[in-house]
Amino acid sequence: MPSDTRPVRVLFIGDIIGRPGRNALKAWLPTWKSTHAIDFVVANGENAAGGMGLTTKVYHELLNTGIDIITSGNHIWSKKEIYPLLKSSDRLLRPANYPENVPGRGWTLHPIRGQKALIINLEGRVFMKSLECPFKTVDTILEGFDGKIVLVDFHAEATSEKIALGWYLDGRVTAVVGTHTHVQTSDEILLPQKTAYITDLGMTGPVNSVIGMKKDVVLRRFLTQIPTKFEVATGKTIISGAVVQVNPDTGRAISIERVQAQESRS
Repeated sequence: MPSDTRPVRVLFIGDIIGRPGRNALKAWLPTWKSTHAIDFVVANGENAAGGMGLTTKVYHELLNTGIDIITSGNHIWSKKEIYPLLKSSDRLLRPANYPENVPGRGWTLHPIRGQKALIINLEGRVFMKSLECPFKTVDTILEGFDGKIVLVDFHAEATSEKIALGWYLDGRVTAVVGTHTHVQTSDEILLPQKTAYITDLGMTGPVNSVIGMKKDVVLRRFLTQIPTKFEVATGKTIISGAVVQVNPDTGRAISIERVQAQESRS
């Protein structure tokens, strides 16, 4: 039979914040998968349980919405009950540039429409923890991969570090998408060597908030400088991400499109 030459369509979803983010997924993901003819979904779930961390129950809830791979970042360690699942699951990632003896894996192989794909999770170092170099870490991972499709979630604070990794990997991976800042950027681009790039996918969670958290709690912390426990905001929700079209023969990106949807209720 002839091979399927249709572009592979990958949906990346930005940081899922607590129950509001999970509800937004349930409301929008089935429609998006249908209207955008999505073959594969990667979502960052490090804040999906109570606004910080992930639990086993929420992990299964996310997969049941239609997500294929869950990536994470610095907050994945917030709930220790997830540690055994980090060790056993090949659908849940923590950043690859943590020390080797920490629970979990930083990359995984997963089939997308019959061909092997590599999904990598990395964490930045600028304004964050002193981890192993994400640039050298991704070099090591790529050395052993003989497939075509490579998807990278770079969970980082500094836009400069994210942009630098995008250029560093141009032509070597399919897509580099940024997470962590919860604000969707408008710089999606197809780099010269056909790597799709965006600095931040944005947030999936409550709209009337400070990056997902209750406004008054965050303002109190800024005004007093006293440590305060953040709480997930409520109200209408937003879902943010990007759709990347991929040439199945080369693994290079054809296009990248920002996507976002918001509830109409006040």
